[in-house]
Amino acid sequence: MTAARSPLSPADRPQPGLRERKKIKTREEIRTATYALIKEQGYDATTVEQIAERAEVSPSTVFRYFPTKEDIVLTDEYDPLMLEELRTRPADESWMDSVRHVMRIAIEGNLAQDVEVARMRAHLGVQVPAVRARMVESMSQTSRLLREAIAERSGLDPNGLEVRVCAMSLIGGLMEVSMYWAENGFEDDMSTLVGRALDVLEHGLPTKKP
Repeated sequence: MTAARSPLSPADRPQPGLRERKKIKTREEIRTATYALIKEQGYDATTVEQIAERAEVSPSTVFRYFPTKEDIVLTDEYDPLMLEELRTRPADESWMDSVRHVMRIAIEGNLAQDVEVARMRAHLGVQVPAVRARMVESMSQTSRLLREAIAERSGLDPNGLEVRVCAMSLIGGLMEVSMYWAENGFEDDMSTLVGRALDVLEHGLPTKKP
């Protein structure tokens, strides 16, 4: 089996143009400002106007990049790259093996960037109803993207019931992993938790307590 190039790897990833780099830089500045303000004063007390001032952009710019305040802490640059990574995996590799590979790389990259931010995001998903509600709402959009990748691999209809169930099961399972991680004080290793979740999706419930 020939190893595919990984778009999640900086060495192999095509470099974006100047315009896209500026957009990414602006998004990161907005996120950084948001995380800092939340750490200082909490989520509810943090306003879009404060975020804009800290990031040195206008409130309209914040909304142009993130439709809601919740989106700032929920979205990142990894979703498109993860889907691209899935598409590079060998055709004869099993679907779940491909998913495990992509999730391992994504988790390592996410935690390596800033583990405190990853924990904050997971914590907000548990503690802030608005963030949790937006998280559930955004699952539908992510599911549509994932369904395309599943359909390309399987040859099935992306709008078919089986593909829809597969995509939402994976996304919902990963959301539960994030919430479980936060609810249990971030004591468990995230990669291990994701592996356990994927085991359930692939093999069903275990016969005894893990």
